[in-house]
Parts: sequence; C-alpha cells; structure tokens
Amino acid sequence: MNIQRDILDHLQLWKDDENRKPILLKGARQTGKTWIMKEFGRAYFDHVAEFNFDKVVELNSIFEKTKDVKRILKELALYTDVPIEPGKTLVIFDEIQMSEGALNSLKYFQEDAPDYHIIAAGSLLGVAIREKKMSVPVGKVKVIKMYPITFKEFLRVTDERTFQFIANLNRIEALPEIILSKLNLEHKRYLVCGGMPEAVVALLENKGMQVVEDILQNILDLYTLDFSKYAEPYEIPRINGLWNSLPSQLAKENRKFLYRVVRSGARAREYEDALLWLEEADLTYRVFNISKPGIPLSAYQDLSAFKLYACDCGLLRRLARLSPESVLSGSSGYTEFKGALTENAILQSLVAQHDATPYYWSSGNKAEVDFVLQLKDDVVPIEVKSETRVSGKSLSVYSSKYNPPCRVRFSTNNLKLNDGLLSCPIPLTDWLHKLLQVSPK
Repeated sequence: MNIQRDILDHLQLWKDDENRKPILLKGARQTGKTWIMKEFGRAYFDHVAEFNFDKVVELNSIFEKTKDVKRILKELALYTDVPIEPGKTLVIFDEIQMSEGALNSLKYFQEDAPDYHIIAAGSLLGVAIREKKMSVPVGKVKVIKMYPITFKEFLRVTDERTFQFIANLNRIEALPEIILSKLNLEHKRYLVCGGMPEAVVALLENKGMQVVEDILQNILDLYTLDFSKYAEPYEIPRINGLWNSLPSQLAKENRKFLYRVVRSGARAREYEDALLWLEEADLTYRVFNISKPGIPLSAYQDLSAFKLYACDCGLLRRLARLSPESVLSGSSGYTEFKGALTENAILQSLVAQHDATPYYWSSGNKAEVDFVLQLKDDVVPIEVKSETRVSGKSLSVYSSKYNPPCRVRFSTNNLKLNDGLLSCPIPLTDWLHKLLQVSPK
C-alpha cells in the first residue's frame, strides 16, 4: 500500500530550487526515511544511486582519502549500476552516521557541485553526532525532519471523501454530523496504530489487530536495543527508566514531569543526559512551562518544569499496554488515560505542522493551559478536552489575564467560533493553521 506523504511536496520544491543545499533527513527510527528517499527518487528522477554506509563499510574509505567531489563521485560510480548525472540522478547517502567523512562531504557538494541532488539520512543521527563529536556542516545543508504519518495523511487513504470535505473548508461552521462521525471513527483507529508506517499499513490492509500490536511491540523492542547498543553503559538504565515512565507521567492529572516517578529519590542532574539522548533520538518531546506568553516564548521558558511526550501516540498506547479495544469502544476504564493519549496525539500534530515544540502555561496550582503556540507574532493558547464536557477555568483565567485575540479548545464537540474561541474537533488538529486563517460563517 502506497501512502502519500506530504513531505514529498517539500522535496519536489527542493529539487527545483536553483539554490538548493544537500538535504540531511532526520527523524525517529521506523518513520520511513529510507522509503521516502527511494520513493522521491523513483517519482522525480531518471536514476537513483543509493549508498548505504552500514551495509557497505568500504564506502567510508572514499571520504577519508579526499575532499575532492569529482574524485568522490568517480569512486562512488564503482559501487552503483546507474549513472550519476547532475539533474537526473538522486544520490542517497543512507546511514550516514557511520561515516563522518561522508557527513562532512555535504559541505563540499554544496560548494563545488551544487548541480547534484544529494539527500542523506541516518539512524539515531542526533545521538551519533553528539556522542561521536561529529561536526555538521552548518549552513551548507538543509535539515528536514521526518515525522510519523499524520492523521491528515491517514485520512486521505482511509476516507477520501471526508478528507476532501475538510480540505475544501473555507468557513468556520458546524460540520455535518456524518462527517464528524467519520472523523471521530478514523481518529480512534489512528490512535490505535499511530503513525509508524508499518503499523498503519497493517491496519489499513486489515491484517488484524494482533499484527498491529506485534509491529508496535517490535519497534519498542528495537528502541530498547538501541538504548543498549548506542548509549553509554551508565545511561542505559536511566534511558530505560525515563522511556518506560512515559505512560505514568502522562496519566497524572497534572502531567508535569516528576523524576520520582522514574525512581524514588531520583534527581534532575542524574537524568539530564538521558533526557537529551531520547530527544536526540527523536523519541520524545519536552514541552516546557512558560511564565507568561511573551514574544518570543523561548525567552520565558522554565527549564526546570516540563512535560514529556512520546514521538507517536500508537507507540505510547502500546507502551502503556492499553488494548486497541479500549480505545475503539471507549470503555469506562479508559477514561483517565484517554486524556493523556489525546494530548500526545495533538502535540504530535502541532509539532509536525509547525516544526517546533509548543509550550504550556500555568499559574501556580490555580490554572494550566495545555499548549501555548507561537505563530509569527501571535501567541495562541490551546486547551485539550478528550470528551464533550469542556468545563474548567484554566483557559478563562489565562484569557482574563492576557486577553488573547484567539483561543483554541479541542474536544469532541463540533466546529464553532464564538467571541475569539475556536472550538475544534480533535481530528481537525492537522488543519489548525488553516482554520485559524478562515472566517466564520
């Protein structure tokens, strides 16, 4: 099954850009980086020359001997059956973290051979760069983040008519009940499988829930092996502890990260490297608290207060051992964790849309706004409710204090704009940027 990924549009624009730089593709393991590079090459180039530095270790010696791009290309040609021609061939450097010379060569391709299309990716690239003290040619590459499949991409495959209806929305008005019902159903299915391509394909090809569960568990097991393989020995138990504490951290009514949930008596300084490892592996997001919604938000963050989310809602669900049936049926026992899973899915969407992590705001123990997003010079507070009940004073406290021109509340209620408050169905999170720009009826 071929799932259309929106990142292909960005790659196509890059292909036609006369001032392009080599691409460095980042993202968590199993998000489809290798597949998207090959698919892009197949769709838009005459030839694809792929070089995998993990499978063919001899490739590294090419970059150790010379920085001359012409010589590098001449030797690379010995390892492929396709011609390497500027403008016609996509050159893929996969698992580039295995070769610091290849990583550094991206600078020389940008300077001396800009006519060639070079795209590179690697597993745990951020981790490798830090721990091997590798240098990245800053300013000479275009870094693009590869995220899990979004709900928008999921819906385009599962229900084309509903997708087109939402894509054509040009007014803020209540959705037809049939559309809202279909959106909620498909979003439940998305919460089950998440955005890892293999799990999504298994669900959509009706291979059965057990197959989906096995795929997600295999990915979790792979991540655990990565902890043991790539982290320093002293970091391994701490990384494991942080990762496995995610469900209980998010299940709390106040989702602020607490070190004592990981281990009794744990201190921040003991876990800072482990937290950084998970972030550099693109497995988690830290959402920091802000003291006030000033511009830029980063100037007001409290580095000691944060929430920790997983990179994918499907992986979080499986890590928590929450059954697919509980999500799909909405069983009574699922009530408390439903908010955590919904919040994680919304955070995923916000990060993928804006390529930046939002913040959250709190006022002592009196009020807390789940997410605060900076859109150019505007600051948008976002409240998340997993059900139709939207009672709560936090957003009102924030509004009274700062008088924002626009507020957003996600829930299972219908689409509506009232006095600057955008009430938005949870499945429409991927369209938030568009909805904030269209007018009410």
